[in-house]
Amino acid sequence: MADSTFDAGQRAMSKDGGQVIRFPMPGRAAARPVLAASVAVFREGKVLLATRTKPPADQLWSLPGGKVEAGETLEQAALRELDEEVGVTARILGFNRHVEIFGRDAKGAVTHHFVVASFVGEWLSGEPQPGPEAGAVMWADPLKIGGLATTRELGDVLRRAHSLFAASGSA
Repeated sequence: MADSTFDAGQRAMSKDGGQVIRFPMPGRAAARPVLAASVAVFREGKVLLATRTKPPADQLWSLPGGKVEAGETLEQAALRELDEEVGVTARILGFNRHVEIFGRDAKGAVTHHFVVASFVGEWLSGEPQPGPEAGAVMWADPLKIGGLATTRELGDVLRRAHSLFAASGSA
């Protein structure tokens, strides 16, 4: 989260005063799933990928995205995260699918659980840049990501996104 501060109790606070929930929280099980959104942005037949810089998927290639904030739609969250993470603007063409990401500790307790609504988008402007949440960025062939360390289910998400993008007439 780019604009967070800390309150007197040292809990991270978002720019609008809401508490930022960080995962995984050592020694505490996740209370409930966290809603997030991502977008597969296409430009000249390639899709934008970025490496994550924070757990639970640090160093893995994935789609730009993050947590949905109160009062914003899933699409708004996906586009905001795209801009915050890599400096790119896009338009949403449609919904792709959802992905669930969760983990457990050695005792079997849930450490994190995200439900990510993944969209398909078309690039409008901005050259992707790495930042605090995106360690590296690249435009990749969505059907040829073999050999990359990726988040779980990214290959299927990209295949579906590619099909939806091609069917949209924007390709």
